[in-house]
Amino acid sequence: MKKVLFIISLSYLTFSCQTQQEEKSSAVGLDGWLEGTTEEKFEEVAHQLGGFSRTMVEVGYRYSELYWAAMDENWGYADHQIEHIIEAMEDGLKRRPVRAASAEDFMKETLPYMEELVKKEDKEEFLKGFQMLTSACNACHAKEGESYVVIQIPLNRTSPVRF
Repeated sequence: MKKVLFIISLSYLTFSCQTQQEEKSSAVGLDGWLEGTTEEKFEEVAHQLGGFSRTMVEVGYRYSELYWAAMDENWGYADHQIEHIIEAMEDGLKRRPVRAASAEDFMKETLPYMEELVKKEDKEEFLKGFQMLTSACNACHAKEGESYVVIQIPLNRTSPVRF
């Protein structure tokens, strides 16, 4: 019985100390912009990371860079873009798992296929695959009820990266 009371008392003390630490949490970050309890700070960081729209900004940038890398036949840079598209999508899907079903084919079939095409270093084959990638992007948008977001092959290069 004494052991049980000791464990209960220890548990209460631990919980009580954690609660007090939560209340006394200090602001962090440059100029203390991140403040509140630990939970509030995590919520703010999650908010700052954003939802899937921020993922799409990065994927859109890398989609364009992938295209221009292939046009330059800079296959190392193209491979780099595919890797980062995958990474951005995985991170975005962690934040918005409700989007995973729509992105499943894209992640499991389309992107691995594009990786294979980049490894072949054949511009003509890549262009055919890139059209398929573009269609897959648009199909995913349609699945999410956002068919007004229409992706097209880039017409203008905006990045200073050249090969």
